[in-house]
Amino acid sequence: MAKVIIYNHMAIHYDTPLDRTFHALGDPTRRRMLSALHDNGNLTAGELGSPFNMSQPSASKHLSVLEKAGLVKRTVKGRKHSFSLNAAPLEEADSWISRHTAFWNGSLDRLEALVETVTKEDIND
Repeated sequence: MAKVIIYNHMAIHYDTPLDRTFHALGDPTRRRMLSALHDNGNLTAGELGSPFNMSQPSASKHLSVLEKAGLVKRTVKGRKHSFSLNAAPLEEADSWISRHTAFWNGSLDRLEALVETVTKEDIND
C-alpha cells in the first residue's frame, strides 16, 4: 500500500523505493543522521537524536522515514534500538542522478553547438 502524506492539501505518494529515498534525503536532520551513521557505525536512537535537541518521538519519526526508505537497518536488543547505514538506496539514487546529469550535459552540449553554428551563419551573412 502506498504511503500518502497530505501537505498543503496536496497528496504526495511515495510508491517506489527511489521516491522514499529522495523523500528521506529531503530533510537536513535525516541527512545529518545518515552522516553520523556513516562516520560512527552503529548508533542508538538516542545517540542519533541527541545532537538535534529534539524529543524522542520526533527522532523516532525521522528514523522511521529513514527505515522505510531502506537507508537504515534497525537492530533491537531488549529495549535498545541501534541503527546502521544501508548504502544500497543511496547507490540507486546516485545512479538515477548520474543518468539524468549525462542526459542534460549532452543536451546542453548539443544546444551550445547549435548556437555556435547559428551565430557563425549570422556573422557570415
